[in-house]
Amino acid sequence: MLMENESMLTKEKIIEIINDFLQEEFEVERSRIVPTADVKSTLDLDSLDYIDLVVVMEKNLHIKVDPSDLVDIHSIQDLYDYVVSKMGIQA
Repeated sequence: MLMENESMLTKEKIIEIINDFLQEEFEVERSRIVPTADVKSTLDLDSLDYIDLVVVMEKNLHIKVDPSDLVDIHSIQDLYDYVVSKMGIQA
């Protein structure tokens, strides 16, 4: 799903990629994926679903995600910020 040249990714493109896989993999209406939305309730996650989220993030973004990092991710914006930080993208 990533562009051929990952170094060309912008914060906006990363957000688009995240929104796409949240919509596809977790069957969430696009209108519900907003920065202030709560990740757990928006994606209807239980504890096992967090592992699915880690797998989907690693597959789609080619980053290594420590499941314990997700403890501090409460909003969709937190998720965006986490991925942007992991990928070393300048805001």
